[in-house]
Amino acid sequence: MSAWHLDPRLADDTAPVIDLKLCEVRLMDDANHPWLVLVPRVAGAVEILDLDDAQRAQLTREIDAAARALKALFKPHKLNVAALGNLVPQLHVHVIARYTDDIAWPRPVWGAANARAYAPEDLVERVGALRAALA
Repeated sequence: MSAWHLDPRLADDTAPVIDLKLCEVRLMDDANHPWLVLVPRVAGAVEILDLDDAQRAQLTREIDAAARALKALFKPHKLNVAALGNLVPQLHVHVIARYTDDIAWPRPVWGAANARAYAPEDLVERVGALRAALA
Protein backbone atom coordinates (compact mmCIF):
# COMPACT_ATOMS: atom_id res chain seq x y z
CA MET A 1 0.00 0.00 0.00
CA SER A 2 1.30 3.44 -0.88
CA ALA A 3 1.91 6.10 1.74
CA TRP A 4 -0.49 9.01 2.15
CA HIS A 5 0.41 12.27 0.48
CA LEU A 6 -1.46 15.52 -0.07
CA ASP A 7 -2.67 16.05 -3.62
CA PRO A 8 -0.54 18.83 -5.18
CA ARG A 9 -3.66 20.78 -6.21
CA LEU A 10 -4.83 20.91 -2.59
CA ALA A 11 -1.34 21.91 -1.49
CA ASP A 12 -1.29 24.73 -4.05
CA ASP A 13 -4.74 26.13 -3.15
CA THR A 14 -4.55 25.89 0.65
CA ALA A 15 -2.39 26.68 3.66
CA PRO A 16 -1.81 24.24 6.54
CA VAL A 17 -3.67 24.98 9.77
CA ILE A 18 -3.39 21.97 12.06
CA ASP A 19 -3.21 18.18 12.07
CA LEU A 20 -6.08 16.55 13.90
CA LYS A 21 -6.25 12.85 14.75
CA LEU A 22 -7.42 11.86 11.24
CA CYS A 23 -7.30 14.94 9.04
CA GLU A 24 -4.88 17.54 7.92
CA VAL A 25 -6.86 20.79 8.22
CA ARG A 26 -6.06 23.44 5.63
CA LEU A 27 -7.35 26.94 4.88
CA MET A 28 -8.48 27.59 1.31
CA ASP A 29 -6.54 30.58 -0.02
CA ASP A 30 -9.71 32.48 -0.90
CA ALA A 31 -10.42 35.51 1.24
CA ASN A 32 -13.96 35.66 -0.19
CA HIS A 33 -15.01 33.02 2.36
CA PRO A 34 -13.70 31.54 5.64
CA TRP A 35 -13.13 28.07 4.17
CA LEU A 36 -11.50 24.99 5.66
CA VAL A 37 -10.56 21.79 3.85
CA LEU A 38 -10.19 18.60 5.88
CA VAL A 39 -8.08 15.89 4.25
CA PRO A 40 -8.10 12.47 5.94
CA ARG A 41 -4.57 11.06 6.05
CA VAL A 42 -5.66 7.72 4.59
CA ALA A 43 -3.75 6.48 1.54
CA GLY A 44 -5.97 5.88 -1.47
CA ALA A 45 -9.16 7.32 0.08
CA VAL A 46 -11.36 8.85 -2.61
CA GLU A 47 -14.83 8.55 -1.07
CA ILE A 48 -16.04 8.65 2.54
CA LEU A 49 -16.99 4.99 2.13
CA ASP A 50 -13.27 4.22 1.69
CA LEU A 51 -12.84 4.92 5.41
CA ASP A 52 -13.48 2.25 8.00
CA ASP A 53 -16.16 2.74 10.67
CA ALA A 54 -13.79 4.31 13.20
CA GLN A 55 -12.32 6.66 10.59
CA ARG A 56 -15.79 7.76 9.42
CA ALA A 57 -16.78 8.50 13.01
CA GLN A 58 -13.56 10.46 13.54
CA LEU A 59 -14.12 12.40 10.31
CA THR A 60 -17.58 13.37 11.55
CA ARG A 61 -16.08 14.62 14.84
CA GLU A 62 -13.45 16.63 13.00
CA ILE A 63 -16.00 18.17 10.60
CA ASP A 64 -17.99 19.15 13.69
CA ALA A 65 -14.90 20.75 15.26
CA ALA A 66 -14.11 22.66 12.06
CA ALA A 67 -17.70 23.88 11.72
CA ARG A 68 -17.81 24.99 15.35
CA ALA A 69 -14.49 26.83 14.97
CA LEU A 70 -15.77 28.70 11.91
CA LYS A 71 -19.05 29.49 13.66
CA ALA A 72 -17.31 30.81 16.78
CA LEU A 73 -14.72 32.88 14.92
CA PHE A 74 -16.77 34.25 12.03
CA LYS A 75 -20.46 34.13 13.07
CA PRO A 76 -21.73 32.97 9.65
CA HIS A 77 -25.39 32.83 8.67
CA LYS A 78 -24.89 29.29 7.30
CA LEU A 79 -22.24 26.59 7.18
CA ASN A 80 -21.74 24.56 4.00
CA VAL A 81 -20.15 21.10 4.24
CA ALA A 82 -19.32 19.17 1.08
CA ALA A 83 -17.18 16.28 -0.13
CA LEU A 84 -17.22 16.65 -3.91
CA GLY A 85 -13.84 15.72 -5.31
CA ASN A 86 -14.76 16.14 -8.96
CA LEU A 87 -11.46 17.84 -9.84
CA VAL A 88 -9.31 16.49 -6.99
CA PRO A 89 -10.16 12.83 -6.38
CA GLN A 90 -8.34 12.62 -3.03
CA LEU A 91 -10.95 12.54 -0.27
CA HIS A 92 -11.35 15.99 1.23
CA VAL A 93 -14.22 17.81 2.92
CA HIS A 94 -14.96 21.51 2.51
CA VAL A 95 -16.38 23.41 5.51
CA ILE A 96 -17.31 26.93 4.45
CA ALA A 97 -18.72 29.85 6.44
CA ARG A 98 -21.40 31.60 4.37
CA TYR A 99 -23.19 34.92 4.68
CA THR A 100 -26.36 36.13 3.02
CA ASP A 101 -24.32 39.04 1.61
CA ASP A 102 -21.26 37.07 0.45
CA ILE A 103 -20.12 37.22 -3.16
CA ALA A 104 -21.74 33.89 -4.12
CA TRP A 105 -24.90 33.81 -1.98
CA PRO A 106 -27.14 31.84 -2.34
CA ARG A 107 -25.23 29.81 -4.93
CA PRO A 108 -22.41 27.38 -4.15
CA VAL A 109 -19.02 29.05 -3.85
CA TRP A 110 -17.49 27.08 -6.73
CA GLY A 111 -17.27 29.16 -9.88
CA ALA A 112 -19.25 32.08 -8.47
CA ALA A 113 -16.25 34.42 -8.28
CA ASN A 114 -12.52 34.33 -8.76
CA ALA A 115 -10.59 33.33 -5.67
CA ARG A 116 -9.09 36.29 -3.83
CA ALA A 117 -5.78 35.29 -2.22
CA TYR A 118 -5.13 36.38 1.33
CA ALA A 119 -2.54 39.07 1.93
CA PRO A 120 0.41 37.35 3.64
CA GLU A 121 -0.19 39.01 7.02
CA ASP A 122 -3.93 38.21 6.86
CA LEU A 123 -3.16 34.58 6.05
CA VAL A 124 -0.85 34.28 9.07
CA GLU A 125 -3.48 35.88 11.32
CA ARG A 126 -6.33 33.70 10.05
CA VAL A 127 -4.32 30.47 10.29
CA GLY A 128 -3.29 31.37 13.84
CA ALA A 129 -6.87 32.06 14.92
CA LEU A 130 -8.10 28.82 13.36
CA ARG A 131 -5.25 26.79 14.85
CA ALA A 132 -6.08 28.15 18.31
CA ALA A 133 -9.78 27.41 17.85
CA LEU A 134 -9.07 23.83 16.74
CA ALA A 135 -6.29 22.99 19.21
